Amino acid sequence: MENQDVIYGINGPVVTVRNSRSFSMMEMVFVGKERLVGEIIGITDKVTTIQVYEETTGLRPGEPVFGTGSPMNVTLGPGILDNIFDGIERPLKKIADDSGSVFISRGSHVPALDPDLLWEVTVTVQVGDELKGGAIYAECPETKIIRHKCLVPPSLSGTVTKVAANGKYRANDTVVELTDAKGNKHELTLCQRWPIRTPRPVTERMQPRIPLVTGQRVIDTLFPVAKGGTAAIPGGFGSGKTMTQHSIAQWCDADLIVYIGCGERGNEMTDVLREFPELIDPRTGHSLMERTILIANTSNMPVSAREASIYTGITMAEYYRDQGYHVAIMADSTSRWAEALRELSGRMEEMPAEEGFPAYLPTRIAQFYERAGYMENLNDTSGSVSVIGAVSPPGGDFSEPVTQHTRRFVRCFWGLDRQLASARHYPAISWLDSYSEYLVDVEHWWQDHSEGSWQESRQKIMDLLQREVRLQQIVKLVGPDALPDTQNFILEVCSLFKTAFLQQNAFDEVDRYCPPEKQVKMLNAILAYWERGSDAIAKGVPMVKIRRLKAVQELARIRLSVPNDELEQIDRIQMRLERSIDQIGGIYEH
Repeated sequence: MENQDVIYGINGPVVTVRNSRSFSMMEMVFVGKERLVGEIIGITDKVTTIQVYEETTGLRPGEPVFGTGSPMNVTLGPGILDNIFDGIERPLKKIADDSGSVFISRGSHVPALDPDLLWEVTVTVQVGDELKGGAIYAECPETKIIRHKCLVPPSLSGTVTKVAANGKYRANDTVVELTDAKGNKHELTLCQRWPIRTPRPVTERMQPRIPLVTGQRVIDTLFPVAKGGTAAIPGGFGSGKTMTQHSIAQWCDADLIVYIGCGERGNEMTDVLREFPELIDPRTGHSLMERTILIANTSNMPVSAREASIYTGITMAEYYRDQGYHVAIMADSTSRWAEALRELSGRMEEMPAEEGFPAYLPTRIAQFYERAGYMENLNDTSGSVSVIGAVSPPGGDFSEPVTQHTRRFVRCFWGLDRQLASARHYPAISWLDSYSEYLVDVEHWWQDHSEGSWQESRQKIMDLLQREVRLQQIVKLVGPDALPDTQNFILEVCSLFKTAFLQQNAFDEVDRYCPPEKQVKMLNAILAYWERGSDAIAKGVPMVKIRRLKAVQELARIRLSVPNDELEQIDRIQMRLERSIDQIGGIYEH
């Protein structure tokens, strides 16, 4: 029978079909003779609107549109890790190898997972076992460091009636047969499909209590994010958003990383694609790609695929979370994603809201960040998805809609300062504009993993930084010489804290990663300098004598000079500092 559903109108990535009753809302379709991938985003009694995820140049009215009967989905199974996909899960390396071209041809339908690759499978169930949705029925080593666990689809349950022997199988080979309560048989392969806009179900959302340790002092100590938490990194062009995300991706203690290059410049994504395979995972000594998924959707790719890319990425993250892993997502950047929403909304002639963005922008942002969380899974394991989204406000204006709406739905805000970046202070996270709402949640973890009171020490240094801001305003008016030593010493300690603690060199073997134990010892040593120095100045010791002490110079070099496995050196430096200050104070006291 001839297909009656044909293209009526084309407006960029938006295609319309007239007088059709064949499609359902959010259904995945194939458009035109080249079968371009699309999704139904609007239906009326006269017009069906399709969002096409590929370039529509050359498409003509009258070409057929084919329905699939299922929503826009991705294939989940072994082979996702150590791979690079576009926004709709097409494997870029495989496409390049098959076509011999660096460009994706339209209508390319390469399977997301290699159907010929053999996996060494261990079946973990027996005939007669009762399985529910989310249960693990087979395992295989996906990479050298990640063991892939095959899950029963969440909507399926029943009794195991057939089991394959352990051995090598392809992704689409049946390894278990399940019979449901109605007697229907279901073949379980190594993979499954899941709609990208539907969150995968869980048993319970738990309170995030464990910090995502990034090794970046300004983040872990001052503005921590919990596993299962959400964070935003807003900043203008050149302020270091991508660099900060790269550092977090390499050094954070998540089990897996999903990096989504959403509408970023092609040269930036090229750097990512070249550097990530060469980076060595500090936790395992293997390539970082063995626990990384890259989704590349550059600014010159079809705009609607950019809109879908973050849903593709977070669906993959949820799948590995259901296996009991802790996953961190780097979305770079959600501003480009919001711009894609604005363009598509304009082409559909929807009523614009502020700055031309669609009225549903806050809803879409909320839906994305709400898929993060620390969860108890259907199979009684626990896992987390942490979302760290970069925001690129035009001109660094944090009052624009994407930044403001993102701020409403995240609990951690790492605002980047262009002046810090210009001064080569990295990470360029402003300690005045940033905040974290996870301080109380992670406090118990810090108490168990550090000496002294982390929360109290953090509050002391934050108070000093606030006092320094007020004093700097006075200094700009009357100069530093007008201040007494007690106030000048605040400026001195804060200056030391910024250079010796907040600043971090990503290229230094020692300084590029700082474990929590070292962070606390460094912070306590600087606070000891502040407290002992303040007491000495109160006794009449000139500040210049304290500043010139050899131990103070050693304190300023701790981040570079003390290896992460020799933290007792910091204790010795602190003791020498305290002894030196006390000696000077004793002289002036008498």
